[in-house]
Amino acid sequence: MAESTEPRWLDADERRVWLAWIFATRLLWEELERDLQRDAAMPFSYYEILVMLSESPDRTLRMSELADATQSSRSRASHAVARLEELGWVERRTCNEDRRGSYAVLTPAGFVALAAAAPSHVESVRQHLFDQLSREQQVQLRDICDTLLDHLLPIVSSRGDAKTQLIERARARLDATSEQLAAT
Repeated sequence: MAESTEPRWLDADERRVWLAWIFATRLLWEELERDLQRDAAMPFSYYEILVMLSESPDRTLRMSELADATQSSRSRASHAVARLEELGWVERRTCNEDRRGSYAVLTPAGFVALAAAAPSHVESVRQHLFDQLSREQQVQLRDICDTLLDHLLPIVSSRGDAKTQLIERARARLDATSEQLAAT
């Protein structure tokens, strides 16, 4: 039997869910970005780089890993790191093993900037996401996101994309932390 070439169009309920997802996620990111700019005078992309570096061993990542971790192109990550270098928050170091590669390193001033920005950013996330959802809805959202990640990560990984390893490590750390909290 031949497979149908007819698209599987969304029904009215699916279309409503899809558009609500698009609108809600876009508006949420817009508010988080606006709040971070207002409160810390930095775009989310810089904040994300500082977080990634702060959570890495020796607060250091290869530039290529940083680009993967932030889902940025190499040139975009390089441009952002150059701006963070100008601010004194990040410095680049040459990779001794591979002269073509370089590392981004979070400076003490960068850690201070991150620590100063984090409280208002977390409050923004709380205000615009968590405070709007009941505990039950938060659990449902986590389940939905885990389901989507379980589907998408193998697809992305099959293309050789390194970000899947970073996401899996972050998920494992979060799961371990949750288990430790539950045990206490």
